Amino acid sequence: MKKFLAEFIGTFWLVLGGCGSAVLAAAFPETGIGFLGVALAFGLTVLTIVYSLGHISGAHLNPAVSVGLFIGGRFSGKELAPYIVAQILGGLLAAGILYVIATGNGSDIGGFASNGYGDQSPGGYSMQAALLTEIVMTFMFLIVILGATDKRAPAGFAGIAIGLALTLIHLISIPVTNTSVNPARSISQAIFVGGPALQQLWLFIVAPIVGAILAGLVYRVFKKDSDSQ
Repeated sequence: MKKFLAEFIGTFWLVLGGCGSAVLAAAFPETGIGFLGVALAFGLTVLTIVYSLGHISGAHLNPAVSVGLFIGGRFSGKELAPYIVAQILGGLLAAGILYVIATGNGSDIGGFASNGYGDQSPGGYSMQAALLTEIVMTFMFLIVILGATDKRAPAGFAGIAIGLALTLIHLISIPVTNTSVNPARSISQAIFVGGPALQQLWLFIVAPIVGAILAGLVYRVFKKDSDSQ
């Protein structure tokens, strides 16, 4: 239960910090933090949770990460479903709190940092572009995670590499999809927005999972080669 609670709290912080910065501060009048600020916010949430709760649950904070670690042989299958449930519930609680805060000045929630393609994409990018972006970005995110947390990697630096990787991913892909690479983050926002966000949610569940599976399979090759040396 400690692991699942840590995943719940960690994903709660990821959604509240990352999506909260996008909803409340990205375009704040005159002094908004913009894409760079939002990208840093997502990276910082992961960085802080890795070092505070990573020793308890591994700080997955993301169903795609849990799936990728499982495929890569680094995570037990019996804990996969409970981890994913905890992550989704943590994201939903954060989105609920963010909804109350965001509507506290009488305004509506607008896009609420939801993910999308076509008319719902910040840059108007197509479904194909969004699908490819989410698969590739999640693939690289999992390669970084699997490599940085490998027992052969320098100890103590995984959180920095992972946090910076997520920051870079957002800098690349916010204009395309508003950046998901995390089904829990996408589900939490889409439920409150409804409409097109819910209709397009499938892509932001399927693409990150596909990218994570591919990364897990590739990393198995690296691990096999290392074990044979």
